[in-house]
Amino acid sequence: MSTQDIEIKVPSLGESISEAFVGEWYVKEGEYVAADGRVVGLETDKATFDIPAQAGGIVSKILKNAGETAIIGEVIGYLQRAEKPAGSAPAATPAAPAAPAAPATPLSPPSTDAKAGGHVMPAAERMMAENKLPAGSVQGTGPGGRVLKEDVIRTVQSPAVPVRVGGIRETRKVPLSPIRQTIAKRLVEAQQTAALLTTFNEVDMSAIKKLRESYKDVFEKKYGAKLGFMSFFVRAVVSGLQQFPQVNAQIHGRELTYFNYCDVGIAIGGGKGLVVPVLRNAENLSFADIELAIIELAGRAKKNQITLEELEGGTFTITNGGVYGSLLSTPIVNPPQSGVLGMHGIFDRPIAVNGEVVIRPMMYLALTYDHRVVDGREAVSFLKLVKDMIEDPTRLILEV
Repeated sequence: MSTQDIEIKVPSLGESISEAFVGEWYVKEGEYVAADGRVVGLETDKATFDIPAQAGGIVSKILKNAGETAIIGEVIGYLQRAEKPAGSAPAATPAAPAAPAAPATPLSPPSTDAKAGGHVMPAAERMMAENKLPAGSVQGTGPGGRVLKEDVIRTVQSPAVPVRVGGIRETRKVPLSPIRQTIAKRLVEAQQTAALLTTFNEVDMSAIKKLRESYKDVFEKKYGAKLGFMSFFVRAVVSGLQQFPQVNAQIHGRELTYFNYCDVGIAIGGGKGLVVPVLRNAENLSFADIELAIIELAGRAKKNQITLEELEGGTFTITNGGVYGSLLSTPIVNPPQSGVLGMHGIFDRPIAVNGEVVIRPMMYLALTYDHRVVDGREAVSFLKLVKDMIEDPTRLILEV
């Protein structure tokens, strides 16, 4: 390499991280990228990151291809300083702190069809050809409107688009990403090492819905955020954790660690999968603080911009399968935590109230807990307290 070449290295990504998975090279060998433009996406077991160009230039050499693993500090390519060639394609977009790591395939040239939403990725292009989809018929959702394989799959699964039957039958093997490997490892670890048990209850959401309806406009005008359900549940969970500290404790070997604070993880669906950023000291957060934090985290999760520090720690987790239409589930604890609360969909159901059958908006709640740390009495009492506070939200305000 010449003296004009700049090493493209895997940066330090955290104290406990020793290697990274090479995702997509946004710029191919011989292509130009502007200073601070995205060069390559990396993925660890917790998050995704982009390496930006230190200067404007041409990617002269790629040493690690998409799908390969590189250790921290390893040189995975070279960038040769150069001016932007006249008439060249637009440079790569600026890097974000943790931008999406798209499928490990290089970019294809821009579509020539005027109706196309953007570049068509090679895998997407092949699938479009197999299913005889005309150019411009698939709406791209990737960066810059790029058409991804997932976009084609979504299109061909639509009842309005006939899917070609027969023909070439292919299988494709890809390595598990670090995030998926970690999810698999931790889920198996939780099942094998913890004594997991789930207790259920149901909550009448009438009072919360009425309260939100009464104050949603005033709340949004003052804080610039909608008043959602999660802030009520976070506050109710904090009250439960303070009254039943075993649910907030963790077992480490032969020791049990109790926490005088509540770091509540909120499970959020992100661009690369589920992430659980943590609301630190949730016991000190107001309703507005919680709602604003969740909105901000959800926005960055969709762009894969959650930092490692925001995912670390946590003493308890809340997950809401209701946003996907779940009626009931048994969530799995996130080790070394001892408890996780599962929220579900709100559905009108007939229930008995004062001897009469009435229709109420009901939600099933599920608490999975580590029976090594938490006894059934504490678990059931914790969940009952959460239920009672949601059904009488005045208690959340008065903290009684």
